[in-house]
Amino acid sequence: MSKETALSVAERDFILEALLQNVRLDGRDTNSFRPLSISFGEEYGHVKVRLGQTSLVVRISAEVSKPRDDRQADGLFLIALELTTMGSPAWENLRQTELETYVSRVLDRVIRHSNALDTESLCILKGKSCWHIRADVHVTEFDGNLIDSACIGIMTGLQHFRRPDIEVKEGQVTVFSLDERVPVPLNITHKPLAITFQTFHEGKILILDATRKEEQASEGDLIIALNNAGETCAVYKSAGSPVNAIEVINKTGLALQKVREINGVISKTLEVDLARRAKQNRAVEASAENDREG
Repeated sequence: MSKETALSVAERDFILEALLQNVRLDGRDTNSFRPLSISFGEEYGHVKVRLGQTSLVVRISAEVSKPRDDRQADGLFLIALELTTMGSPAWENLRQTELETYVSRVLDRVIRHSNALDTESLCILKGKSCWHIRADVHVTEFDGNLIDSACIGIMTGLQHFRRPDIEVKEGQVTVFSLDERVPVPLNITHKPLAITFQTFHEGKILILDATRKEEQASEGDLIIALNNAGETCAVYKSAGSPVNAIEVINKTGLALQKVREINGVISKTLEVDLARRAKQNRAVEASAENDREG
């Protein structure tokens, strides 16, 4: 069974001592994120996120399904995280780890339970058919801060995705291909993101966007999830010593600043990509028109 290599005593002591001097291994200060890169595949909802050396791929997909019996006017939304040996040799294919369970639970709470995606808008025929939206997260390289990276990928993917257009006649649902009709964006109600702090030295030192080694040396984490309006979507505190209430308030202010900065990056990246796609579509339509005239 593959297991993650533990930090040596010397490595742990070095990280902890450096933090007392406000120094991190990669030269960042305690309140800084690593470089963030977001790119897109050819399909709508195919997103690649890289945060430092942590990278993952998110794919959003949609299919017509039957709604739940207890939510007949709602569509379905599922977040599926998969940790395989591609992301880390410490993970095993088809074997769920504690990390996978924990991250999945937090993502579900931050995004799905906060109704970031309006599931009522996914209803097609009450009690009979609805859209089932699925966000698949595949980690391709792991160096810490999986929750924040996955949140960024999922929220970017949901905003980028376009579902097929449909038509309902006499109780029959017709789904049109992307070539037949312009696809439809999802209804996003707000844009929550998680900001994760790792705690050290009995909760007295908290750092943003920890690397894997920093996570291994930490006592636990404090996760604050907010949207751009400053509404709190979730707060998690796992393990370690308590964090002073004033410190939590201060970190909530910092988290809001980071959420707005990251959402700004997401919005700009989406704007550029969707403009590029629109230009390509116009070029294809013009070429087809010329062919017909010829």
